[in-house]
Amino acid sequence: MQLLIVRHAPALDREEFAHSGQSDDLRPLTGKGKNKMINNIKGLNKLLPQIDCIATSPLIRAQQTAGLLASVYPAAIRETLSALAPGISESKILAYLQKPANTAQTIALVGHEPDLGELATWLLSGHTGTWMPLKKGAACLLEFPAEVKAGEAELCWMLRPKQLRQF
Repeated sequence: MQLLIVRHAPALDREEFAHSGQSDDLRPLTGKGKNKMINNIKGLNKLLPQIDCIATSPLIRAQQTAGLLASVYPAAIRETLSALAPGISESKILAYLQKPANTAQTIALVGHEPDLGELATWLLSGHTGTWMPLKKGAACLLEFPAEVKAGEAELCWMLRPKQLRQF
């Protein structure tokens, strides 16, 4: 199984959005963030021609990023995964990846930092920590050659947004 981990694209400023009185869960992407992410995904598509499933955090900025991803990978099944909300539980995400019904070859997870960096670190090393922070719009590809469990993933690549746009 391949696991693509994607941090959401740039969103409106947290403090400015707080003045709207709305929940931070509703903070959307900026227009510039959407445009950059579209170009990131074009590069991503050259590296990874197929995604079977896109699981995303329930927060609007991650949902919007997943929508942009789905526009380039229309055959991918989309689902919202509450475990990808900020403050994620790595074990719940691992349980999702291990589900017997989950036969997808390539799964994309769209979420937030520092949680995604911690998840990638844990899946690669079996240890907690943030050794692999992801910038907004960045992505990394992990592969599980055998069992899907913590410490068993292999890093295929990790690219910043600017690097994705160069493909």
